[in-house]
Order: sequence, then structure tokens, then C-alpha cells
Amino acid sequence: MDNFTISDMFFGPAGPVFLHSMLIVIIGMTMFVSIRLLITRRKIGYLSMVVALGIFLLQYGQLVHQTLSHNTGDVQTFTALVLKVLAFVMMNIGMYQLYNVTRKRDIVVFCLSGALSVAAALTYWYAPIWLQSSEEHHALLRPLGMELYLFILIFVSFMLVNPRIGQNGKYQLMLTVYFVMHTVHMANLYLFNGSQRALDLLERTIPFAFHIVLFLFIFERVIELMQAIYISSITDGLTRLYNRKYFENRVKQYVQQRVPVAVLFSDIDNFKKLNDTKGHQMGDLALKKVAQIVKEETEDAGICGRYGGEEIVVLITDPDTKAESLAERIRSRVEEETNVTVSVGYSYYSKGVTAEELIKQADEAMYQAKTTGKNKVVGF
Repeated sequence: MDNFTISDMFFGPAGPVFLHSMLIVIIGMTMFVSIRLLITRRKIGYLSMVVALGIFLLQYGQLVHQTLSHNTGDVQTFTALVLKVLAFVMMNIGMYQLYNVTRKRDIVVFCLSGALSVAAALTYWYAPIWLQSSEEHHALLRPLGMELYLFILIFVSFMLVNPRIGQNGKYQLMLTVYFVMHTVHMANLYLFNGSQRALDLLERTIPFAFHIVLFLFIFERVIELMQAIYISSITDGLTRLYNRKYFENRVKQYVQQRVPVAVLFSDIDNFKKLNDTKGHQMGDLALKKVAQIVKEETEDAGICGRYGGEEIVVLITDPDTKAESLAERIRSRVEEETNVTVSVGYSYYSKGVTAEELIKQADEAMYQAKTTGKNKVVGF
């Protein structure tokens, strides 16, 4: 052990054990994150990923055992190939399920891939008669069916799975790395009979790139879920505008810093009558159209939110945007582009005014617009 060198780590007898053990650690970390996601999200895609990662652990654990025991018989080689194919299939099924609802047709495709995998595995034991020449030649060609089947799976994954999932860049990188890894393995085995040290090195190190990208894929999924949870906590589900709590907090932040902001407070005219006569679906549609107009008009001027019911509010943070001009643009667009109108009130921040008072002032101005004819803009 005192003379153990970096060269021994990659090319020595203990090299495969060391490198495969490191891979097991990386896969274990990925599996831990996947299990946490499975517990919290209870989605079948995470279960499939956990199963796939479990098979990866078995695959590299079996390779470590095979190296330590110096046992490379037919059963061991076959087991390694089966685990390799199953892990790849389950990984792709899991990634597909993370971004898609599993339907009946998907189950049919999964079952078909399973049946094809079984058929490919059988070629190991039942090779065609014309391949059964010398024992050495036959032993070399036995795994060929399963090895070529992996190339087919990579191609099918590119064609069918890649367009239907998020994180396409990472997924394509994973498949590309896996393709290179398998190509190097095939070249090393069938062209050079394992005699090329450079190919040996690539065959042992490329899996690290694959499993690191796989870990990043799962970790990115965690970030996606955290972002989705945060966004849902600060936005309104119907209009996709900020909710009342978030809007009030932002107003408080600006007021506490004494930034010269303004608040618009708008209300859809005769909204209750619209709901009662044409139904809540039409009311929701009108609300979403108004919200979209407000969002478009305030994109560079500030933030907008749904304050409650049919009330939509705007915090103007751009010092060059005049509240009355913005309010009038919103009012006129709503009148022209929808089947409803809005009454809008606005108020500017002044020294000594709290956030609650600023919003209340804009609300009072809107109420004045309501009671003096509707479909108009009034300042506080």
C-alpha cells in the first residue's frame, strides 16, 4: 500500500475496485436525493428513478465483487449485462415519468421495452448456430446481442424521451456521454481485446461524467420544485399575478425606504352582475383578460397583483412613469379589448404615509371613480 501510485489507481489490479467504489458513492448520493423526493412528492417517476439507481448500485457492486473474486464466468458476465440494460431502461422510464403522466399507451411501451430486453438477454444463451465456432470466438460474441441492444435503446431515448421532458440539455448530454462510454467499451472489447490502456482509462472514467450529470439532473429537479413552490406561494392561481400578501410586503419595503412610488387600485365594473348573468366562467375569463392587460402595461413600470375578488393593484416603482397616464392606458385598453370596463384610483407616496395608508388612499380614489360614473380614473 505504501507504493500505491496514481497509475495503480487507474491501471493496477485495485484500480477497478477503487473507481467503482467512488461511483457507488456518487450513485448513493443521487439515490438519497431521489428517495427524499419520493417521500415528499410521492410521484411514480421518483420511484422508477430510485429503482434505476438501485440497479446501478447492484451493477457496480457486482463489478467490484467480480474484480475481488477474480470470477469472470458466463453467469457473472451475463448478470453485469442484465443489470446494465435494466438500469438504463429504468432510468429513462423514470425521467419520462417525472415530466409526464403515465398513460395506458405508456405502459404498453414500457412493457414492450421489457419484452425486448428479455429477448436481447436470451441471445446471450441462445446464440445462432452460425456463430458457434471456436469457444473463444463464441465467448466473445455471446454478449454482442445485448451490447447492440443498448445502442438501440440510446437511439430510441433520443427520439422518444428527449422531446417530452424538461432539462433537455442535461438529458442529451447524459445520453451522449453514455453513447461515448458504450462505444469506447465496444471498441476496447471487440477491436483491441482490452489491450489499449488509453481505452481502459476512458472506459473506467467516462462513467463518472455520466453519473455526475445524472446527479445534477436530479438536483436540478429539486431546484425546479422549490421554485414552483415559491412561485405558487406568492402568486394568484387564476390570474398569475402576485397575491395580496406579497404585494403588500413589496409596498412596505419601498415605503420604509422612502422611495417615491405610487399605487393604482382598479376594480372591474359590474363584475357581480357579469357572474350572475353569464356565469363564473365568463367572470374568470374577463378577470384573466384584465389581468393580462395590466401585466403588459406595467411590465417596465412596477409590479401588479390581485388584491381580492375583481380588484387588481399596481405598485409603480419607475420614477418616470406617471400614475395617471398608466391608469388611463389600462382603462382604455380594457374598454377596447374586453367586454368589461374598470374604475381606477391612484395615490402617490408622500412623507409620513404608511404602506397601508397608501393602498387605502388608492382604494378610496377607486371608490370615488365607481360612485361618479365608473369606467374612469380618479387620483387621491
